[in-house]
Amino acid sequence: MKINQIIVAMTLFVVAASHGQQTFTSTLLDKNTEAPIPFATIQFNSKAGVISNDNGEFNITINRAIVETDSLMISCLGYEEKRVPLFHFNNSPIYLKSKTVDLSEVLVTNKTFTVDEILDKIKEGLTVNYDYSYHKRKLFYRTSYYNLMDKYDINLEKSTIPEFNQQFIDSLLQIMPKTNSSHTEILGEIYGEIDPKAYQKMDILKACHLYDKSKDINLDNYEKRFNDIFKKYVKRDSYFKIKSGWLSVKEEIDLSLFGDANVKEKVATDALLAEQQKKDSIRKIGFFHWRKIMIHNFENNNFIDDDNDLNFIHKSRRYEFEIADYAYINDMFVYVIAFKPKRSEDFSGTMYVNTEDFAVVRVDYKNVKPLSKFSLLGISMKKYLKEGTIIFQKNNNEKYTLKYRDESLGEQVGIKRPIKIVEKNKNVRGRRKQNELKGDIHFIVRNIEKTELIVFETDAISESVFKNFKEKSQVTPTQLNQYDPEFWKGYNIIEPNKAIKDFKVLAGE
Repeated sequence: MKINQIIVAMTLFVVAASHGQQTFTSTLLDKNTEAPIPFATIQFNSKAGVISNDNGEFNITINRAIVETDSLMISCLGYEEKRVPLFHFNNSPIYLKSKTVDLSEVLVTNKTFTVDEILDKIKEGLTVNYDYSYHKRKLFYRTSYYNLMDKYDINLEKSTIPEFNQQFIDSLLQIMPKTNSSHTEILGEIYGEIDPKAYQKMDILKACHLYDKSKDINLDNYEKRFNDIFKKYVKRDSYFKIKSGWLSVKEEIDLSLFGDANVKEKVATDALLAEQQKKDSIRKIGFFHWRKIMIHNFENNNFIDDDNDLNFIHKSRRYEFEIADYAYINDMFVYVIAFKPKRSEDFSGTMYVNTEDFAVVRVDYKNVKPLSKFSLLGISMKKYLKEGTIIFQKNNNEKYTLKYRDESLGEQVGIKRPIKIVEKNKNVRGRRKQNELKGDIHFIVRNIEKTELIVFETDAISESVFKNFKEKSQVTPTQLNQYDPEFWKGYNIIEPNKAIKDFKVLAGE
């Protein structure tokens, strides 16, 4: 072959390869209100489908060249299904039209079932409508942690060390980050029976950890100043008595603050390098097993299990139910059933029940009161938030498996107490007390954990395939200091919400 023919062939190959994978991004909006539409299903075929995020945004990658007949099928609760051609897709917003319910269909389908009769049929169907057998599930999992400091006060009443004054304390509080967040994302495949008690195996394909290091408390500028004050006023053989109300703790002084001659700089050796490699291996194993447990628990932690706080079906007598409406979900005609607690239960929400087989195909829930709270001696803790959405989808066996789930958990921790730190030294003549700091502290911190899981593919496997699959703990998350839209390029994931996308701006300040 001549050289020019080789160049032409290589060029054609590169062009074909570049068009063999395409990513399509858009936002789903209500045609009348232009409000974003969350939790819509965007399907290319049985093996490629995603869910729109809280803001109605989605991102789907097609791993072959697009032809004129290719389309996306978009469906969502309460909206008409829409086919969107891909050949001239331009990433502009996609508008969905509300779908009205034909009352004649209601009369034919409803068959005058009461809400109690529907609940009985739901319970009967729990063992047959959902698929509990061996499957391989390809999934994307994201967990986000948000820390918000609502109150941070330290009032210094007394200090025998002049440099440890209110101005110094306030300067320390000023540099303390008031908000912080981190995000872990995993793409993987999990094998096993779909059951909360079943052992699972997993293969992590790719993972990242998004963390803004600039939000770490940086005391570098204060370290020398603090050490100089400490060495000036505090004796080497002293100890501290820390008292807060009735609580008292004794702490010995760390001699390294005095620059002890026995503290020497460590030198890297082969032994240290081997130790580091061992730690890296342990870290991989730890990350792998911990995340596998978390994903498996999150996938199965729902209303199907009778040992669950989402007990509105198994303990239905404790709730009030009402058929609020009828709607369509993915060509299924469903009852829209609202529920709320009669007395002391925790949750209210809405469940969507297929009128044909009485399977619960979606649940939206939120707690109506704190799940737990504790307050004693100025220390308080309250689990104030638990809300989420669970969506099931029919598989090739005409049974239901999890398609999507998200949940937000909120906890508030507070401390409001007096505190006294006293330096004592038994080797000094006279009074043992050397120095004293006394004041009041008042902190309130909120922690919010948001978890999302989407299952892209669910394929039935045999027990022997499961047993023969060998796990490998070879992946640790790539550390990212800011949001990077290129990291998941070419993969189907849950489109990040605004908080994650804005992470790039926050970290770059």
